[in-house]
Amino acid sequence: MSAEKLVVPRRSLLYMPGANARALEKAQAIDCDTIIFDLEDAVASAAKTQAREQVETALAQHQYGYRELVVRCNALETEWGLGDLRTFATAPVSALLFPKIENVAQIQRIKRELALLGSSLPVWIMIETPTAVLNLQQFADDAAVTCLVIGTSDLVKELRAQHLPSRSNLDYALQHCVMVARHLRKDIFDGVHLDFRNLHSLRAACEAGCAMGFDGKTLIHPDQVPIANEVFGYGDSDVDHAQAVLEAWHDAAAKGSGVAELNGQLIENLHAEEAQRVVAYARALALRT
Repeated sequence: MSAEKLVVPRRSLLYMPGANARALEKAQAIDCDTIIFDLEDAVASAAKTQAREQVETALAQHQYGYRELVVRCNALETEWGLGDLRTFATAPVSALLFPKIENVAQIQRIKRELALLGSSLPVWIMIETPTAVLNLQQFADDAAVTCLVIGTSDLVKELRAQHLPSRSNLDYALQHCVMVARHLRKDIFDGVHLDFRNLHSLRAACEAGCAMGFDGKTLIHPDQVPIANEVFGYGDSDVDHAQAVLEAWHDAAAKGSGVAELNGQLIENLHAEEAQRVVAYARALALRT
């Protein structure tokens, strides 16, 4: 079994509109894993520059604690994209997220612009079009790209499809993207749930996304955070079981056996690896301050 890997909990990724200074302040107290400061979809054209300035100010003045901080820039093809990149290339954030990525050339341009500023910030990319879904493996394997984010709202529009509660009409696209992410060993996050006041349907969407293999869910309202944290996280019983699996596995290994047994269930290497991930996830959450 491989050594324990660094695990970054990303159950809940909350978009916060950069044009809303009050929201940027309130985000300090929201129990999400990741804050995505949004300069793109959530900001009107006339407010783009103001939003950029407000996010820059918020990063300097507010204390976001354990929360991972990401800035969603406008596409470099727009009049605001390059300014966004240059403003936050060396800012105290974990990554920059770029929308509407469809090809290698876009990734290469982002990397060149960051390099010119001496920045090695990780790049997150949004998958929002049929072209992006079909070509994902061609450009997502770049080492600079660390996480993938599904933009289901734009994808539905580009497909000329409809928003269905079950999202069954997106099964192929979503499963394909998860498959590529797992092949490339990169985290991938599900799209937003637009009916944000309907927490029952949100739970169903989170459970379906988790079952499909997504690592977490992007969100548009603070009330959605607790459900995403619950569904994409692990409860105490999950952690206790994982620890028991590892104990049984280690005991078997010490006796020279390649398999173990726990409560009548066969434990193999793959079960031990998953248990190791659950325990590491719990430790990562416990260490946050």
